[in-house]
Amino acid sequence: MPQLPRTPRTTPRRKADRVSHDLEAIAAVLDETLVVHVGLVQDGQPLVLPLNAWRVGGHLYFHLARGSRLAQAMAAGAELCVTATVLDGLVLARSAMHHSMNYRSVMLFGVAHEVTDEAEKTQVLTALVDHVVPGRASQVRPPEPKEVAVTAVFALPVAEASLKARSGPPVDRPDDRDRPVAAGVVPLTLARGTLEPD
Repeated sequence: MPQLPRTPRTTPRRKADRVSHDLEAIAAVLDETLVVHVGLVQDGQPLVLPLNAWRVGGHLYFHLARGSRLAQAMAAGAELCVTATVLDGLVLARSAMHHSMNYRSVMLFGVAHEVTDEAEKTQVLTALVDHVVPGRASQVRPPEPKEVAVTAVFALPVAEASLKARSGPPVDRPDDRDRPVAAGVVPLTLARGTLEPD
């Protein structure tokens, strides 16, 4: 399996056994996530914004209003830290201290570049529609050139990233194992409901 290189920013300081640099596992989390959090420092202040993002090949894409402060920061070459998390379950232990969560989380670093080629922008915006609802892009009107022109699209290489995950049951102390309280994992999933017609 292809591995991303370890860097000082992607080398764990705690729970190293939970960390992976496997590119396929990282891509799987990015593909499952609908919202990422983009962090940067702007004017000396930390800023974290939730964004819809989607992966095509070796890049994670963002679409923004051209005049937004995040688009301007990306255009100026801001260093980004992007996180994507899938919550898989609540881990209920027999003690308060050992409750946890099962999760898969990607942390991605780098500088995004603006996609300026109109054909490429149209292609990745179409991929966004299919990321949100698979097969939807073929059912709706495609974006017109003027719509593509007013939308800023940025691509962040999936090159410096790591995956951290926890899975499995609670890790109770032996003297807690006989406590008469339910323990285990409550699975969590994001489920699509039925379309509410317009």
